[in-house]
Amino acid sequence: MNKKDVLELKRRYKKESCTINRLAGCYVDGNKHKVLKLNEDFLNMKEEEFYKFMEIAKKTLTGTIGNNIIELDFPMEEENPGGKQQFLYGLRASGLDNEDLLDRLYDLIIDGYQYVGNYLILVFHDTYDVMTKTSDNMKLDESEEVYEYLLVAICPVSLSKAGLGYRADENRIGARIRDWVVGVPDLGFLFPAFDNRSADIHKVDYFIRDAKDSHAEFVEDVLGCGAKRTALEQRQTFSSIVKRAYGADSEQGEDALIGIQESLNSLIDTGEEMTDAQIAAIVLDENTINEVLEENDIQGEPARIIKEVVLEEFADEFPCVANLIDNKALAANEKEKEKKELVKEVQSLKTQLAEKTREAEEAISGDDVKTYDVVVRVKPEKASQITSQIIGDRKCLVIPMDENENVNVNGVKTQV
Repeated sequence: MNKKDVLELKRRYKKESCTINRLAGCYVDGNKHKVLKLNEDFLNMKEEEFYKFMEIAKKTLTGTIGNNIIELDFPMEEENPGGKQQFLYGLRASGLDNEDLLDRLYDLIIDGYQYVGNYLILVFHDTYDVMTKTSDNMKLDESEEVYEYLLVAICPVSLSKAGLGYRADENRIGARIRDWVVGVPDLGFLFPAFDNRSADIHKVDYFIRDAKDSHAEFVEDVLGCGAKRTALEQRQTFSSIVKRAYGADSEQGEDALIGIQESLNSLIDTGEEMTDAQIAAIVLDENTINEVLEENDIQGEPARIIKEVVLEEFADEFPCVANLIDNKALAANEKEKEKKELVKEVQSLKTQLAEKTREAEEAISGDDVKTYDVVVRVKPEKASQITSQIIGDRKCLVIPMDENENVNVNGVKTQV
């Protein structure tokens, strides 16, 4: 699934273009009991409710690919009779009219979703007539395929905040009635996956609101797929490996990590426009690890630890290099380097200024002294006050002095 696929589906979640025909759901309390179930004709719902449910459907397809939306593959055994893929395939084909299949889905989620509190499970059924597009992205009035799918959203339900409000029935200000409010989806999935504007029944598009926790237990127990780290989890794991390689020397570990990330960034920052597929193809394999370690002069024990642990942690699938780069950290480091360079430049200018001043003073006290018998240096505003007078048959320079003014003769402070 790519960004265009996501946007194409989300653009249809409007009143005038929506084709979702059925909505089923189950409200689960904190004790994992089914409190109520619903199963309704979606397009005939009350308008206010229709828009609220539609917003939840949009939120389930919100976020970045690789972080909030991950494409998962079904293992072969899950595509056999009794497998999770076969089950979801049957549920989709039922159009949500089979309560036994819906109950099985609810039970799978209740058993596999590790959440403390109340939540609402929603299942949308839609049939999308995918129109053919020309090379210039213009739609033709003919169908390319019919994409029938299920969109499942799991939304935490919590009590509204306590507070004061107007009690219309009593015409007074009093404690506000607290309601159980359905929140934004925490987890969800789209089956079958929508990949390059086409259904892929061998995959499922999995949604996570918080990219720091991919809920591996949900992926394995509910969907039957192998757990897969989000891009954020991959970056955190990789960063931890590099830092741990330097033990207690955290500063050296941070410096090594920044250096490695800059090297990885240079692999995709070629100055040319790269497609998502091209970027995804650049992975951190053994050759790439060796290259960045050598480039950053990381040797000995740290190099051994980083290489061995990275290859072990990501043995199932090499991570995309782009997922391991912390752009905020690199930007902050770049600003810090610019700041240090500016400090060096200012210091250099100060040194040059001091040198020029010293040379000027040496010229005045050296060459000028040899050339002139008297050298006088005064503030600019004082220069116009200097006069010459004949005192005792001798020609003298007269410089008027106020009581609060100081005099320095040949570097020595003098009282006048």
